[in-house]
Amino acid sequence: MAWTVYQTLIALLMVITGSINTISTKWADMTESEGRPNGNKTMHSFNHPFVQSAGMFLGEITCLLAFMIIRSYFKKVKKVEDTELPEMVRSDKFNRFIFFIPALLDMTATTTMYIGLNMTYASSFQMLRGALIVFTGILTITVLKRKLMVFQWLGIFVIIVGLAVVGSNDFLKKTDSNSEFGAGSMITGDVLIVLAQILTAFQMIVEEKFLRGKNIAPLQAVGYEGLFGFIIASLLLIPLFYIKVMKDGVWTPIEDPYDAYLQIINNWKTALAICGNVVSIAFFNFAGISVTKEISATTRTVLDSIRTLVVWLFFLSIGHEEYSTLQLFGFILLVTGIMIHNDVLIRPYLISRGYIGEDRYNIINGPNGNKSPSTAQEEEEEEEGDE
Repeated sequence: MAWTVYQTLIALLMVITGSINTISTKWADMTESEGRPNGNKTMHSFNHPFVQSAGMFLGEITCLLAFMIIRSYFKKVKKVEDTELPEMVRSDKFNRFIFFIPALLDMTATTTMYIGLNMTYASSFQMLRGALIVFTGILTITVLKRKLMVFQWLGIFVIIVGLAVVGSNDFLKKTDSNSEFGAGSMITGDVLIVLAQILTAFQMIVEEKFLRGKNIAPLQAVGYEGLFGFIIASLLLIPLFYIKVMKDGVWTPIEDPYDAYLQIINNWKTALAICGNVVSIAFFNFAGISVTKEISATTRTVLDSIRTLVVWLFFLSIGHEEYSTLQLFGFILLVTGIMIHNDVLIRPYLISRGYIGEDRYNIINGPNGNKSPSTAQEEEEEEEGDE
């Protein structure tokens, strides 16, 4: 069935804002601006991952504001009862602090990824985030005690191969004298990005444990996670300013928010990049939620892969990265693995050709609509328990 105009717009919005989010974050890292004197120089690169992390959470808070405005409009202007509110703003009462631990994990993971991004290329950053599916799968088995289906294991295997290829490409790049990054920098950055996916996987498992059975509007959930994340990140800036490390022969704070402030106001490019990060994350979250609701979760997966491609093509076009056939092969493997894992490739084709039967856990044409196999399996177990 053809997409409606609205579905097309939110799909484009997701790809565009998602791409801008990564591009603007890396663009800020690439800028130089006048900040607090560092030794004998005031002009230096923008390297403030903790400030950037706080900015991302600030953007997520706007989702909570949007939720409150939309909800108030329907209740006060339209005089709609709670039970008749639109699904996007319909929510039960719950303890707001259930978002504290997920926000703490999100803040730690995001900051770690931003540190890694400062040490490697944006395309590698975007591609290596595919490791999330691998770690989520492992935790699904060990923590949630669920089984993965054969096609999900196949997808995870292909993703691991793709990650190895992308990592190998960066290992080969580090020996290139023309590389922007020093020897070992890209590998360290890649490792940090992959390790951050472990924290993100834990975040998703914790969210599922805490939020299971609760009716919480997605915009509200993103907003509260952003609120707690912003508070945690902001409070951390205080001790991080007083903890100093040796950098370029000078003792400097791990994070210097005042230096970040000076650099932002002294260079419009840096300011624009930071604003782009804050604004884009809000629209990206809204668009992602809308795509899942209006189209399907599998479409969201495909669009996220397009986003990775857009980021890569952008930095190739401006000459910040060099084309690599090995990296292209790794990207193809990653996208293929993700789509196999999310039941977009292979199994739907086999079912459509009649090679295998259409079972209960088919998320393409089966009776469970767009539910993931794990969700359908979970619901089956609940039904058996009720009997």
